[in-house]
Amino acid sequence: MDRAMLPSKAGPDANAPEMGAAAGTAAPLRVLLIDDGAHHISLINAELTRQGHLVVGVLDSALLIHDCVLRLQPDVVIVDSESPSRDTLEHLGTVSASCPRPVVVFSAAADAAPMQQALKAGVSAYVIDGLNPQRLLPVLQVAIARFEQDRALRGQLETAQAQLSERKVVERAKGILMAEIGLTEEQAFAHLRKLAMDRGQRLAQVAERVVAARDLLKPPA
Repeated sequence: MDRAMLPSKAGPDANAPEMGAAAGTAAPLRVLLIDDGAHHISLINAELTRQGHLVVGVLDSALLIHDCVLRLQPDVVIVDSESPSRDTLEHLGTVSASCPRPVVVFSAAADAAPMQQALKAGVSAYVIDGLNPQRLLPVLQVAIARFEQDRALRGQLETAQAQLSERKVVERAKGILMAEIGLTEEQAFAHLRKLAMDRGQRLAQVAERVVAARDLLKPPA
């Protein structure tokens, strides 16, 4: 259950929080704390408050992390753990997949396996051997910077994949026009482009309609 919840105001986009503090600005961070057995949360809470950040919630476990991230809109999540359990890592992975946030794990254990599993679950920073209050801000800054870098790389990859998919459907539509009505490749492309302009649609959208029409009329095998 939630141990403490402070009043909060949800941000405009649960999936893309503004990370003003990532660039070293004076904007305070909204932080969600999770006590996963190490019992240093009060120290972390006090240090965050001293630095001017806002602790929007404290949880006794990661069980409710997904709902709390959606409701409280933290900029960053901090997990204080003896060693992250499989349940904790699974819940962090759910957050990473559906409403990603920078996540910092402070772990008392130096085992390699939990650290590797945590990084696979989307954890941005994994700090071994407890917390030094003086290191808290640099750790948060590194975690946020890594999160932003990873998000930018994912965006670039998704864009490249979408462009490749669109090129493939355009090529397929061109092939259909060439086979069905005897157009050259250049004529087929010009025809698709004209259809797109006339309809105010993207080239890939028109190509998808051509392919869908061919598939609809194609006799069963």
